[in-house]
Amino acid sequence: MTRVLLTGFEPFGGGETNPSWEAVRAVAAHPPPGLSFTTAELPCVYGAALPALTAAVQDGEPDVVLCVGQAGGRPDITVERVAINLDDARIPDNAGAQPMDEPVIPGGPAAYFAALPVKACVAAVRAAGVPASVSHTAGTYLCNHVFYGLMHLIATERPALRGGFVHVPYASAQVTDRSAPSLPVAAAAEGLRAIAATAAARTDDIRAVGGATH
Repeated sequence: MTRVLLTGFEPFGGGETNPSWEAVRAVAAHPPPGLSFTTAELPCVYGAALPALTAAVQDGEPDVVLCVGQAGGRPDITVERVAINLDDARIPDNAGAQPMDEPVIPGGPAAYFAALPVKACVAAVRAAGVPASVSHTAGTYLCNHVFYGLMHLIATERPALRGGFVHVPYASAQVTDRSAPSLPVAAAAEGLRAIAATAAARTDDIRAVGGATH
C-alpha cells in the first residue's frame, strides 16, 4: 500500500472556495486500489504554509506527496516541472503579507525539478479523459512557495520521498458570472487520481513532447 499525502489550499483572493482542496477531498473519499491517502488543507499564508506541509509529512510519513493549487485561467490540469527559489507575490496572502523578490529558502538552490514522472502523469490524466499538460512555471505566489519548500525538504531531509505540484483550473461554479476556463471538481479529482496512481507505480518518465516555445 503506497501512502500518498495530498494537499490543497484554503480559499484566497476573496474567493469562497478553492478547487484544489475540493478536488483533494474528492480523491481521498474514493482512493484508487493500492493507495492510502492523508490530506491537509494548507493556509494561504506565507510563514504558515510550509510549516503546515512539514507537519503533514511528519504525521503521515507518506511515500508520495502531491501538492495541489488553483491556477485560474488555465484550461487544463497542469503538472509542474520546476520550482524556483523566489517569492514575488502579485497579491497579498490571507494575512496581508506580500513578499517581493525574496527567496523561499535563503541560500537554497535557484530551482528544483519535481520528483515525479511528469510526462507520464500528464499522459495518465489524458488517458482518463481529462485535459492535461506539462507546465514549466508554478508562478511566484504560494503555489510555487509550497512546491519549492517541498522539493527542498526532499533534497535536504527526506531523499526517499517523491513529490511535486499540480495545478487545477477554476471549478465550474467559480465562473458562472464570467468567461474563463474551468473544470468540474469531479474531473479534476479524476485527474489527480490518475497522477497519484502513476506517481506511486513508477519513478521513470516517458519520452513525449511536453515542451513549450514561450
